[in-house]
Amino acid sequence: MRSESETPIDDHDFSIPVADRVKRLPPYLFGKINKLKYEKRVAGVDVIDLGMGNPTDAPDPLIKEKMQEALQDSRNHRYSVSNGIENLRREVAKRYNRIYGVTLNPDSEVIACIGSKEGFSHMCLALMGPGDTAIVPSPTFPIHSYAVMLAAGNVIAIDCRDPDKFLSNIAYTCEHLYPSPKIVVVNYPHNPSAAVVEKDFYVELVKLAKKYGFLVISDFAYADICYDGYKAPSFLAAPGAIDVGVELTSMSKSYSMAGWRIGFCCGNAEMVRALATIKGYYDYGIFQATQIAAIVAMRHCDAAVEAIAKEYQTRRDALCDGLERLGWDIERPQAGMFVWAKIPEPWSKMGSIDFAMKLLDEGGVAASPGRGFGEDGEGYLRLAIVENAQRLRQAVREIGRCTKDAAT
Repeated sequence: MRSESETPIDDHDFSIPVADRVKRLPPYLFGKINKLKYEKRVAGVDVIDLGMGNPTDAPDPLIKEKMQEALQDSRNHRYSVSNGIENLRREVAKRYNRIYGVTLNPDSEVIACIGSKEGFSHMCLALMGPGDTAIVPSPTFPIHSYAVMLAAGNVIAIDCRDPDKFLSNIAYTCEHLYPSPKIVVVNYPHNPSAAVVEKDFYVELVKLAKKYGFLVISDFAYADICYDGYKAPSFLAAPGAIDVGVELTSMSKSYSMAGWRIGFCCGNAEMVRALATIKGYYDYGIFQATQIAAIVAMRHCDAAVEAIAKEYQTRRDALCDGLERLGWDIERPQAGMFVWAKIPEPWSKMGSIDFAMKLLDEGGVAASPGRGFGEDGEGYLRLAIVENAQRLRQAVREIGRCTKDAAT
């Protein structure tokens, strides 16, 4: 869904009276890493950046060609519509039907977003207010918590790495919390842990939603990046899902269009309408040439999506093979663009932030410390497989050099 900020800032060092919603935000735990990464790059150091889920590959040539063509039409440089042009919404509905067997009304159940991160954030703003509570997955991709906080809501983070326990804990929380949670956020394939689910998970989630009266927001940003024959199921394919929730998808990863900022929110018509209302006040829509290029991508570039997934699998294997040779205990992800690597002994005693700082300072390898995703992430690194296989092997060599001496 999206990348963490690289701007080297000192958190909460405010000289003006900012709003309470900003003060509620916790310190940004990636700040130290980003500051050192910035300093090294300014100094000319070659940093192998595995910290951000920022694709390095270009979109399919057909997509770029359509963008160039659309740029020549002066009509595309006007304000667009905030919910996405009609043909784009129709194409999203067709793709959902083709891949997941889900029928969507493009006029009322599909809306275009400026990336799924924007859609998620504004959906929280549309649905939540003071006193409302959201259950979010833990380890937690930062925006899943921060968007709730910015909407004046409360966050309950529940470990999602064991899907059955996650469902059980959702039910327990709903039974014992008053008022019960208004929203449950799910994110499979999961960022950062790469945990995955099967179709039955969503069937049970919908049953819980109807029993306890909560709404579901499914973050499905890594839907198409799957390996070893695994196919990520859509929440909306579960019976009754459209009655209780929405799903957010993105073209950032699947089509290598991260900088183009285009994604979608699909599902429950009332939730989509609430998001459309917020967006109608905040923006004039996505650049129309981008929307036209996205239509061509979904119509004609399925092979490119498959090729991108195969490339990420090659990178996954290069990184995991190398770390395993170093003695790391690695669980190979079935989906997503991250390896969630347990820090080996004795280095885990340092804590994930200090260990990540060590790799960056001594080896020029940037990784995201697990602690940046909450307490359940401590003891892990999130390694983005965005570099090519050769660069990933180079990263492994540097990691091996930095950890050769086991003395702490």
